[in-house]
Amino acid sequence: MRRRLPSVIMRAGQIAITAMMLALLWRVVGAAEAARSLASADVAWLAAALVALTLQTVLSAMRWQLTASQLGIHLETGAAIREYYLAQVVNLSLPGGVIGDAGRAVRARGQAGLMASGQAVVFERLAGQAGLFLITAVTFILTLALPGGVEWPTWLIAPVALFISGGLSLPAGVYALTHIQGRVGRVLGSFWRAMVLSLAARAVVLRQILLSLATTICNLAAFGFCAQAVGHGVSPIAVLAFVPLILLTMLIPLTISGWGLREGAAAVLFPMAGSTASGGLAASVAFGLMLILAVLPGLLMLLGRGRKPTRER
Repeated sequence: MRRRLPSVIMRAGQIAITAMMLALLWRVVGAAEAARSLASADVAWLAAALVALTLQTVLSAMRWQLTASQLGIHLETGAAIREYYLAQVVNLSLPGGVIGDAGRAVRARGQAGLMASGQAVVFERLAGQAGLFLITAVTFILTLALPGGVEWPTWLIAPVALFISGGLSLPAGVYALTHIQGRVGRVLGSFWRAMVLSLAARAVVLRQILLSLATTICNLAAFGFCAQAVGHGVSPIAVLAFVPLILLTMLIPLTISGWGLREGAAAVLFPMAGSTASGGLAASVAFGLMLILAVLPGLLMLLGRGRKPTRER
């Protein structure tokens, strides 16, 4: 019971912060206009967003399958997709947003051990974030260099540039740490070699890049489709420039699945893309709802596991 108490407190805190942020945004940004946009949303565009998010899940599962294979773990495609769905629904419903991924690692440990299965999950998630980071960096640099595209506000240029610089220097920093003496250097060296084998070996590097870019594009497209659905569509270049920044807020474990933080970022950034704050709020809420619908197969699998005998679960 005592072990569960911190988790319960964290969960309650996340729920409270989420509710307060959404209520504040709903009041400040313009609830009436956002509500009208959501009520009149185009079902066809929402369906397109749902398809894009579903495709993202399938491609992410294939990326996990490819990553795991490099570490001696063979996953059938169907099993990988089922496990990924299950992990997604757990991530969306429990504190931290990574418990479902930990479950993936535990259930896949039979062939090569928990260390290898855990590394496969970590490296797969890193590959996905690398795809999002790459698109963010390239779009930011190009839109700054080429006139006539996105107009970045002065206050935003420095933080984004700092974020990109930090992301680019991170691999070099980790690699440098692998050369330090002692246990830390050995552990990081082992981690680095396993990561290079999983993501950058000649046999898999091209497929890893394509899968990561494809999952990122599916995610960005889904948000863009939701913006179209609520009548506040923005240009493709604006989607590439600003939506990654909106989605990156979901990595901050302050609220439930990024709710509130994502909507706040959308309300701030959408006016820069030629839309309105209420349009950004409506688009982000629509995206969050489509994200929930997209992981429903994982909920069905979770319920199915609950009906199995205790030993099998």
